Amino acid sequence: MERLLKLFLSIVVMFSVLSCDSKRERAEAVYNRAIHYPQGSMMSINGIKKATEIDSTYQQAVYELSVAYLKRGLPHKWKPQYDKSVLLDSVQRMPWRGYLHLWFYRDYKKAIEDFNSSDTLTPNFIDAPQGYSVDYWRGICYLGLKDYKNSIAYFDKYINIEIEESGEDWVEVTAFLYRGIAYFETENYEEALLNFDKQLQYSRDLSADAKYYKAQIFKVQSEIDEAKVLIEAAINDFEIGYYNNRPYVETLRQIYPEDLQALKTELQNVN
Repeated sequence: MERLLKLFLSIVVMFSVLSCDSKRERAEAVYNRAIHYPQGSMMSINGIKKATEIDSTYQQAVYELSVAYLKRGLPHKWKPQYDKSVLLDSVQRMPWRGYLHLWFYRDYKKAIEDFNSSDTLTPNFIDAPQGYSVDYWRGICYLGLKDYKNSIAYFDKYINIEIEESGEDWVEVTAFLYRGIAYFETENYEEALLNFDKQLQYSRDLSADAKYYKAQIFKVQSEIDEAKVLIEAAINDFEIGYYNNRPYVETLRQIYPEDLQALKTELQNVN
């Protein structure tokens, strides 16, 4: 079956090449057929690679080939390939490279460098890879670096701009969660609670993460009964799927059932 598929793709490529005039048109024809195969499959990768061989300046194909390598767990192929796409379109690809550095490699410093570079490239525009501003992503990066002051500053910037332009209900709710965690780590429990409550407000009171951190704060403040209620609610929210997570990779500060059960046990053992 695989040999037949390869033969079919070869025939498609041949007819595409014959029916197109320019190098770019031939590359686009091959690429458009290759992307109909499952992303990351060898049939898709081989087709996209063929398109880049026909026209090495076809940025979309150069970029998509790097994504295929990334999702197949081939970092030694992803980075050089993606860097080629940055050279072809740095305005679009620079902030996206920062996003990939952040989530797929947890290289917070390189991610910040790319986000900062994107500000230089587009000084009058806030880039938003994956739909969220680079200020939001920088807030996460600095949280990963345990630089809580800068993390809070960038979440403040992102949240304030969203409120000014669209309203508070347009703010990505995990911005409140992450800013709350940054305040929690600095032992500013008052501000932490305000942020966790904001997340719950815009998540229909369903968030294992927010309730888990609130329970920890109440434990520190010796409000044990309230903490016990919260941890039970957090466990319930987690069981029905309301917890912070991401596709492909573990999210920053992701919680697991073991974390919830450990806190529950601690609270049960408090005299």
